[in-house]
Amino acid sequence: MKKITFLSLFLVSGIAGLAQENKVEKDTTSTGINKYTIELSTGQSKGVNPYTDGYFSSADNKVLGTIVINSYNLGVRYMINPVFGVKGDLGYVDLKNNPSTTSIPFEMKVYSFGLQGVINANRLLGLEKSFGRFGMLLHGGFQLSQMTPNTANEMNPLNPADVVRYHNAGLKEYNVGLIYGFSPQFRLFNRVALIGDVSVVNSYRQHFAWDGAYSDSKNNLSGQLVSMSLGFTYSLGKDKMHGDWAVVKDKYIKEIEKLQNQVKNIETSMGDLDKDGVPDYLDLENNSLAGAAVDTKGRTVDLNKNGVPDDLEKYIEQNQKDFSKIHTANTVSQLVNDGYISVFFETGKVDPTDISSPGIDFIRTYLKNNPKSSIEILGHADEVGSSESNVSLAKARAESVKAILVKAGIDESRLIVVSKGEDTSVQADSEGARKLVRKVTFKIK
Repeated sequence: MKKITFLSLFLVSGIAGLAQENKVEKDTTSTGINKYTIELSTGQSKGVNPYTDGYFSSADNKVLGTIVINSYNLGVRYMINPVFGVKGDLGYVDLKNNPSTTSIPFEMKVYSFGLQGVINANRLLGLEKSFGRFGMLLHGGFQLSQMTPNTANEMNPLNPADVVRYHNAGLKEYNVGLIYGFSPQFRLFNRVALIGDVSVVNSYRQHFAWDGAYSDSKNNLSGQLVSMSLGFTYSLGKDKMHGDWAVVKDKYIKEIEKLQNQVKNIETSMGDLDKDGVPDYLDLENNSLAGAAVDTKGRTVDLNKNGVPDDLEKYIEQNQKDFSKIHTANTVSQLVNDGYISVFFETGKVDPTDISSPGIDFIRTYLKNNPKSSIEILGHADEVGSSESNVSLAKARAESVKAILVKAGIDESRLIVVSKGEDTSVQADSEGARKLVRKVTFKIK
C-alpha cells in the first residue's frame, strides 16, 4: 500500500507539472535545450516474489547475492519541459536460479514495454550548480510485460511419468504492473552521460510464480521484480550540451523582465513631451506650443477655428495694436521661421497626420494675406532607415505639403521644396522624441 501511495504522489506531481507548463507561457519549452534522450543499459533483475517451495534466486547466506547480468533495456525519453518528461522503454529479462545456490533450476523470460513520467530532480530542487556533472532522475508509471516460463515440469523421482509440479513451459501470460525508481547520472561528455538505475515493478494480478508454477485463476499473486542496471544516455538535438545539464533561463527572471518592460512602456506613455500637462498616451497633439492652453486630449484651444492657437493670438494682440499690418506680419514671419508652425508625419509616411491640418492652413492663410511672399517648405526625417532613403523621404514629405497648398489655391511658383534629410538632434532610440522630427517646417522668403 505504501508503494501505491508513493507512485500516486509521483504521478500527481508530474501531472501538476504538466498543468503548470500549460499555464506559464511555455517559457521553459523555448529554451533551446535538447529534449530527446536515448538510454541503453544492462544489469541484473531479480524476482523477489512469488516462488514455490524449493525455488529462489538469491545466493545462500549473501546479503546482495551473486551479480548476474540478465536484463537489457532500450529507452527513449522526451522532456516536455526542463523538469518534467515522459519515457518509453523496451526491456528483456532472462530470470534464472543462480547455479551457486541450492534452488531447483528454473527460467522465466520476461519481455516488457514501459511508459513512465520522468522528473529531473536537480532542476526541480534548483540544485544544478551544486551537483555539477552529477544528476538524478525520478521515474514512475506503468509496464506491460509478457512472462514465458522455460522450466521443465517437476517429476516424481520414484515414478518418472508422474508430474509433481507443472511449470507451464512455453505458456505466455500478460501482466500490467506499476514501475517506479530513481536513476543517478554522471555526465561524461557534453552529450553523453553514465546512468545507473534502481527500479521496482509490482504486478497485482499475476498468476505465474517466477519459477513458472501457475496459481489458480481466482488466486491473484502479487509479483515483484527488482532491477539494478548501468548504462549510457545520449542527448539528441541542436544544443551541444546534454539536455539534462543545459543552462535554462529561470522562468521567474523571464516574468520579471516582462513586468519591467511593461513598467517601462507605462512610464513612456505617461511622459509629456510637449509639457502641456496631458500624458502622451492621451495627447492627440503632442507638439503643442509651450504654454498654450489645451483641452483634455492635448489639442491647442482654437475657438475661432482660424488655425492659430488662441493663446498665440492673444499674445500678438497684446503686443501689436494692428494685427493686419506690418508689425503682425513681422511677428508671424518670425514664428514661422523659428519652426513654431510645423506639419507632422508617421514613420515612413509622406501624408501629414490629421492634427497637422491647422499648420498647413496657417501657412495658406499667411500666403493669401501676403501675396508677394514666397515660402520654403523644409522636409525632415528621423534616423530610422538609411541616410539616402531619409533624404528622399524628407523631400517627398515637403512635396506632399506643397501639393496640398497648390490645391488650396497657392501659386506653385511661390513654394520652394527643400530636403533637410535626417534630423539627428534627438535620441534615435526614443520613439517619442522621433515623433518631433518627422515633420515639415517653413521659412518665409
